[in-house]
Amino acid sequence: MNLLYEEGGDIKIATVQSATGSGDAESWQATSLSGKKIKLKAKEVWLRFEKPEAQAVMNEATTLSQDIDLQLLWDCAPDEEFGLIEVSLEYFGAQATIPQQVALAIALQGAPVFFRRKGRGRFQRAPLEQLQAGLAALERKQKELEQQSVWQQEFVAGTFPEALKSSAKPLLFSPDKNTSAYKALVAACTETGESAAQLMIRCGALDSPLAYHQGLFLKAHFPQGAAHQDIVVEQASFDAAIADLPLAQVSAFSIDDSGTTEIDDALSVTELADGAHRIGIHIAAPGLAIAKDDPLDKVARNRMSTVYFPGDKITMLPNAVIERFSLDEGAPRPALSIYVDIDASGVVNRDSLQMRVEKVPMAANLRLENIESLVSEESLADDGAQYPFHRELAVLWQAAKHLHAGRQEKRVANGLRAEQLGLVDPNALARDFHFQIKDVDGVQRVEITPRQRGSILDTIVAEWMIFCNSASGQLLADHGLPGLFRTQKGWGPLRTRMQTTPGPHEGLGLDYYAWCTSPLRRYSDLVNQWQLIALAKHGVTAKMVAPFPPRDAGLMGIAADFESCYQAYGEYQDRLEKYWCLRWIAQDGDSKNLYVRHLKEGMSRVEQVPLHLPIPELISQPRMTRAQVTVSDVDLLQLSAAVRVIEIEAKVEAEPATPPAGDTEEDAGSD
Repeated sequence: MNLLYEEGGDIKIATVQSATGSGDAESWQATSLSGKKIKLKAKEVWLRFEKPEAQAVMNEATTLSQDIDLQLLWDCAPDEEFGLIEVSLEYFGAQATIPQQVALAIALQGAPVFFRRKGRGRFQRAPLEQLQAGLAALERKQKELEQQSVWQQEFVAGTFPEALKSSAKPLLFSPDKNTSAYKALVAACTETGESAAQLMIRCGALDSPLAYHQGLFLKAHFPQGAAHQDIVVEQASFDAAIADLPLAQVSAFSIDDSGTTEIDDALSVTELADGAHRIGIHIAAPGLAIAKDDPLDKVARNRMSTVYFPGDKITMLPNAVIERFSLDEGAPRPALSIYVDIDASGVVNRDSLQMRVEKVPMAANLRLENIESLVSEESLADDGAQYPFHRELAVLWQAAKHLHAGRQEKRVANGLRAEQLGLVDPNALARDFHFQIKDVDGVQRVEITPRQRGSILDTIVAEWMIFCNSASGQLLADHGLPGLFRTQKGWGPLRTRMQTTPGPHEGLGLDYYAWCTSPLRRYSDLVNQWQLIALAKHGVTAKMVAPFPPRDAGLMGIAADFESCYQAYGEYQDRLEKYWCLRWIAQDGDSKNLYVRHLKEGMSRVEQVPLHLPIPELISQPRMTRAQVTVSDVDLLQLSAAVRVIEIEAKVEAEPATPPAGDTEEDAGSD
């Protein structure tokens, strides 16, 4: 005997092997058409039959079910609840065959719009209003499926559907997975074997792999777009903020590369008696006009930092605000200044530390490209040297050497190796690079040139900005004011972190360290500037008026948010640098022969550019082993390439240039 039953929404047939009980208590051990052993009870069985053979019945019924007119079946069905046998008599007549009855079971089970399920093998036809609504929905669904199929074929053919062009980026970066457009895209990708980004580039909906990487970042961090709204510091507000500021009796100058537009910091040197000098570190002061919780603060806090990447940047503050506060040459600019005296030999007198809010005359914006090659130990010692601020740079350099030596003593006391002052080993791997992206006949080309850290100008800026950050941290700590302190202690993934209470920075060899030298491009520095301005204006009563009082929970939240954002922005910069390094490899042909140095675990660094590549053949080689390789098959979407080793050379003794165990680039205040 064969039994018709339902399992998991499907109609199935099983052949009885044995039976027990009788009537409503009867049950059977049976074998399904798939060979599965099952047990069925009487209440689970829709229909019993001896012949035809089970598989033949199922085959015929499946075919017949496709031709059943569901509307006619609905018309034939009674208003009250009914069973399979009853409706088969109405639809097929008294001579309904077993295959016909099974076909009806399949049709009934698969037509929830027409029939409601009331139990095993029991149904009731849907009310007319619900039937009409259900049929309309089915019609819409069918049209959607037809449209989805059309779009899918257009995708496969390399044409982006016209109706979807306005929603191309949302479809890729933030899709609604229930839409026909997304389902068509996924189906097309499955058919072609491409990723969604590859397909959309082929269809012309996405300009390039670069647009894909940029789109992913913007979706995550700038979902409303990276452009600033029209928020400015009104002239009246600006004038009121600086009205009472005294004019500093200095001639200040900044040192930056030519691409820097947010000039946050400058230096000045004033001659004192007996060969001593007063050094001024002057920091742009947007904190005078931007107040906590005002519209500009909300913009800065939402962004947390300027985002830097090859070829462009996304600024933390609107350009109009940057231009108002940037320490551009030619006029006095509002600044938070820290002064310290040094003796004739360049030794810093830390007891002479002063802080003022003032207007600082900006005499010049020196550019590294124009002057760095001229500044040397010999030229600084030559009174006849002809370059701007020669005398001031000589004084700053002499004191910078003392600052550096003092930090190294503390580094050694912390169990770290001392760092050498000056240019690094020319055989070492360069750490910093300048990316220049040019349009050549409508095609973007990239030039990547190393910038060797450790020059005299680089060291002057780095040491004095480190000193400024250290002095700021000390001032906040001495007066019990909270701030965003950059600390480094011990080892592990949380070795360097941001916190609201003072702590040592062992890697830099400092007792206190609080970023404050870049308030135009880092929110942490703007927050600290507010606290320092309160201290400069109110002294010992600063805790009563500072924007953030001790143990402020909001400040703790800012510290956590800043860390998260700053890390994400750094990862994006690394990602785009990798993209442009791979573009550099592929822009002159399909492959390029390069030299690499093995670092560890099969990961190597290309000598000419900051590109890390996995090379399993070098995994057993010593660190810094040099090898010549061919790089080919560059994939700009996956940011990968194939590498073939041509020749393994002897180990190069020089270690790669590594930053001090701190935050060197940020300490230097550079972009």
